[in-house]
Amino acid sequence: MSLVENRLEELGIELPRSVAPIANYVGFVRTGSLLFLSGQLCLADGVPVAKGKLGTQVTVEEGQAAARVCAINLLAQVRIALGDLDKVARVVRLGGFISAAPDFFGASMVMNGASDLMVAVFGDRGRHARSAVTVPVLPVDAAIEVEATFEIM
Repeated sequence: MSLVENRLEELGIELPRSVAPIANYVGFVRTGSLLFLSGQLCLADGVPVAKGKLGTQVTVEEGQAAARVCAINLLAQVRIALGDLDKVARVVRLGGFISAAPDFFGASMVMNGASDLMVAVFGDRGRHARSAVTVPVLPVDAAIEVEATFEIM
């Protein structure tokens, strides 16, 4: 078992089976030493773990948990792309989309759910650049979507 897989086991995380994209795109693109991942919704067993908008229907804590689910789904995509999570040299960037009420200003706090997981899994290699923006709506009324870029070996 790989070092990263061992770390996931220590954290009590089991990566889900990844689902195929639902539109005209691919789940990842590998070019040179970079792996770009399409956005992953906060889905568990095909159902959003948080639905609706931050600031009205979803709390910051629920949003953080949902962002963590997005990050877990990203790692499942990495495993499909590379076959081995130990091939990740660095998490380069995360981009978060948070469905939120117009007066919600906690997007960065919500994204900590995804960021904290990457650091927990990869250590210093998990520290990354990041953006977190609010949007009016996401597919299937999911509260969070996160995309990522990884440097790979």
